[in-house]
Amino acid sequence: MKTSVSTKGRLVLPAAIRRQDDIEPGQVFDVERVARGHYRLVLVRRAPRRNEGVVEWLLACPERGFFDPIESESTDSVSSRS
Repeated sequence: MKTSVSTKGRLVLPAAIRRQDDIEPGQVFDVERVARGHYRLVLVRRAPRRNEGVVEWLLACPERGFFDPIESESTDSVSSRS
């Protein structure tokens, strides 16, 4: 398959590849340059970092105090109830 580089330096993955591998907008990939003068793009899908986006989600809360704090318990007290 062929693709081209846009004036903004963007590469478009053909729709057939995106469908085949369930690639969605916003997914992050690493790009590796193989050699000067010979280009073969090796795209490696990056797994999202654990809890990625949680801070942005919390900061988007509609108002201060949106979440009610809860008391935590030790696992000892939870398992002794059974």
